[in-house]
Amino acid sequence: MFDIVGKKKWFFAFSLLITIPGLIFILLTPLSGGKEGLKFSIDYTGGTVWSIKFANPNVTPEEVRAELVTLGQPEATVTRTGKGFFDIRLAKLDLRDVQPTPTPVPTPTPAASASATPSPSPTATPAASGSAPPGASPGASSTPAPTASPSASPVPSGSPGPSGSPGPSAAPGTGANTQVPTEGAIGAIATALQEKFGPIAAQASLSSIGAIVSTDLINQAIILILVGSLGILAWIWVRFRDVRFGVTALVALLHDVIVVLGVFAILGTLFNVEVDGLFVTAMLTVIGFSVHDTIVVFDRIRENRARHAGEPFAEIVNHSLLQTFGRSITTSFTVVLTLTALLLFGGAATAQFVLALLIGIISGTYSSIFNASPLLVVWQEWDDRRKARLNATRTPRRASA
Repeated sequence: MFDIVGKKKWFFAFSLLITIPGLIFILLTPLSGGKEGLKFSIDYTGGTVWSIKFANPNVTPEEVRAELVTLGQPEATVTRTGKGFFDIRLAKLDLRDVQPTPTPVPTPTPAASASATPSPSPTATPAASGSAPPGASPGASSTPAPTASPSASPVPSGSPGPSGSPGPSAAPGTGANTQVPTEGAIGAIATALQEKFGPIAAQASLSSIGAIVSTDLINQAIILILVGSLGILAWIWVRFRDVRFGVTALVALLHDVIVVLGVFAILGTLFNVEVDGLFVTAMLTVIGFSVHDTIVVFDRIRENRARHAGEPFAEIVNHSLLQTFGRSITTSFTVVLTLTALLLFGGAATAQFVLALLIGIISGTYSSIFNASPLLVVWQEWDDRRKARLNATRTPRRASA
């Protein structure tokens, strides 16, 4: 019979091995001002995220970042993602208000237009009528003649201006049905980037969120996790009528949370993987799954404790773990297979959510079997030694009396 409880020190050491590096990277988040450790999406920090792809494949993130700095975005970050897209994070920009653009917008030249305001000047001559060439002087006024050209139409949005660069709303020649912004501060940035690096071939997403919304989301996330954890502790305490069961289950949950956060802190430092709004949902799901597996083991311990009264507690726990081991592994393995398929073929939109679930499910299965129950044994053995010492001190006093 495999002795899981007897090797508990090895399992505790492995848990420390996978949690300590994650804790270090988590602590780097506040110490480095967010440059290292966990990278939070705009759901938590506020700002504007813009995912675009240039028609020129030779554009680099460093070049885009340098241009954004010159456009008044010194805190902008640019990351190249799959299929040539750039994920650009900026300070929060109002995507609705129209702001004056900082770069010159292509305008019609005087040679291509006539005065748009009708002039009652009596000096208008028939030469200004339809027989006049399109390049008539600006002083030529419009006449009621049916062939007159009162004004030249401005250059349409997206067509090349005098400098040959596209306008701000260009989605040129790619066949992609994308709409690059044309108005407001983000429209001015789009215009400047296209004048610098050429047309934007595609736009995957553009979103903006304010700091107030992100602060509320952080507070709600913390409350959700705390309330969920305390509720689990109270329910297990009442269910098993022993606070040790609840505390050890909560320690196993803390292990799983640290593992998931630590992995994302490492990935955020090395690969700029962000924690988004769905991360809280993933964490609550992991907590629920881990507790469910732990309770199955604890319930078997409670049954065997009554059935095998008098046996050492460590043997009862080990026997209970072996009885539920196959069920725990089989259940977790089916979930891991599903999540792995989603991670590989589900697309980028849910990749981080699925990754958090996958890491949490594996960690939750490990902690339920190799952490929670052995911790229960450690606590029980410590309590037995404490009671033995108390009885040993009371016996001589009674003898002397």
